[in-house]
Amino acid sequence: MKLFSNWQIYALGSAFFAGLTVLFGKIGVMNINSNLATLIRTIFIIAMITMIVGWRNEWQKPQSIDMKTWVFLLLSGLATGLSWLCYYRAIQMGPISKVAPVDKLSVVLAIVFGIIFLGEKFTWQVFLGGGLVIIGAIIISLF
Repeated sequence: MKLFSNWQIYALGSAFFAGLTVLFGKIGVMNINSNLATLIRTIFIIAMITMIVGWRNEWQKPQSIDMKTWVFLLLSGLATGLSWLCYYRAIQMGPISKVAPVDKLSVVLAIVFGIIFLGEKFTWQVFLGGGLVIIGAIIISLF
């Protein structure tokens, strides 16, 4: 019996690297405009992902990707860019110990969006977990 599913391992990796992202980002925006810092970060991300896709030989012809995929990846990219711009400005202005938990309210929003738009199940575990995230963000950010 596996202790963790593949998605859980990747999710833990995401959390770990997101934690490092805020630490490194806070240090990185100390002496630079937050928007320029976001641009520089994005250039590095593009270079890294380009190398990974090339190394893994995962390129596809753009015309082989359907329009719905393009539209939703574009919207996701716009949302990501706006999120990063807001996040870098927030960590430039405030302590990461308060900014990061408020940012994680995205967990609650993702749950709500998943339920409304994707028909995901709303269980007592989802309610309790989401509620605890909200309570934690309030306690950490207000006190």
